[in-house]
Amino acid sequence: MRDFFIFMAMIKLTLRIASLGLLFVFSACNLTQNSTEEKQIISPTQKIETPKATLNASAVKEELEFLTSNDLMGRNTGTDGIEKAAVYLEGILKKNNIKPYYKTYRDSFEVKGATGYNIIGFVEGADPVLKNEFLIISAHYDHIGLVSPIANDSIANGANDNAAGSVAVLELAKYFATAPKNRRSMLFVFLSAEEKGLLGSKHLAKRLKDEKLDLYVNFNIEMIGVPMQGKDHKAYLTGFEESNLADKFNEYSDEKILGFLPKAKEFDLFRRSDNYSFYKEFNVPAQTISSFDFTNYSYYHQVQDEADKLDIAFMTDLIESIIPGIYTMANTSTKEIKLN
Repeated sequence: MRDFFIFMAMIKLTLRIASLGLLFVFSACNLTQNSTEEKQIISPTQKIETPKATLNASAVKEELEFLTSNDLMGRNTGTDGIEKAAVYLEGILKKNNIKPYYKTYRDSFEVKGATGYNIIGFVEGADPVLKNEFLIISAHYDHIGLVSPIANDSIANGANDNAAGSVAVLELAKYFATAPKNRRSMLFVFLSAEEKGLLGSKHLAKRLKDEKLDLYVNFNIEMIGVPMQGKDHKAYLTGFEESNLADKFNEYSDEKILGFLPKAKEFDLFRRSDNYSFYKEFNVPAQTISSFDFTNYSYYHQVQDEADKLDIAFMTDLIESIIPGIYTMANTSTKEIKLN
C-alpha cells in the first residue's frame, strides 16, 4: 500500500510538471502573438501605390482647339463666347458620368451687370469618413476677349492663358471619374472672371466656406502650355514656401514635378491667381502650378496666344505626371499637406 501511494504521488508530480510546461508553451505563444500584433500596430503605413496614366494627346489637342477657336471670341466673362465654352465643358463632364456638385454644373454670380458661371464637377470619395474632406482641382477658363487688332486679328484666344489649364482639369476629371475610387472627394472646377480680379473664385470660395466644406488642398493650374528650359522640375509652384506641398507632391510622385521659380516670388504670383481666394477663405494649402517662366512664352494677353503655339506633347506629359501626386493626396489616411 505504501508503494501504491508513492507511485500515485509520482504520477501527480509528473502531471503537475507537464501542466506547467504546457502553460509555459501557451504563455510563450501568446506573448509571441501579442508581440506580432504590437508590431503590426506600430509599423509605418505602406506607400500608396499610385496609378500610371496614359492620356490621349489627340483629346488634349481637340479640347484646346475648341476652347481657343475664334467662335468663342476670347471667352470674356458674360459673353456668348464663354457661354459656348461652358456648354462644351458641361457636355464633356456629363458624357464622362461626372456629377454636378450643385443641382446643375453651374455656380452663377454677377459681374458688372452680367452673369458669370463657374462650372463644377464632383467625384465623391469612397471612404465613409474621408469623403467629407475635399480636394479642389481648378483652372480659370475665361480670358480677355477682344483687344486692339494686330494684322486684322482682334481675338485674344487665350491658349496658354488659360485654355491649357482648363484642358488639364478636364483631363484630370475624366481620369479620376474612372480611376480606382479615391477615399477623399474631389471637385473639378472651371472658374470664370479670373481676368476681372479673381471674381469667380472669390464667389465660390466664400460660398463653399459658408457651406462648411472641409477643404484639404486647392491645386490650381495656370499656363502650362510650354516647357521651361534648363530646370530640374516640370512646373513651378506659386507660394512655394507657404506649405510643404511641393516636397510632399514630389515624394508622392517619385520624381521632381514641382520646383521653385524666383520670378514667381518676385512678382507675387501666389496672390495673382485663383488659388489665393481659397487660401484667404479657408487658410489651407491653396497654390498654383505653372510652366510659364517669363522667358519661354511671349504672347501673354496677346492675339498670338493661339493653340498652335503650345506644346501638346509637353502638356500631355505634365498632366500625366501630376496624377500620382493628386491621387496620393486623395488617399492618405491623414492630411499630410500643411501650411508652414
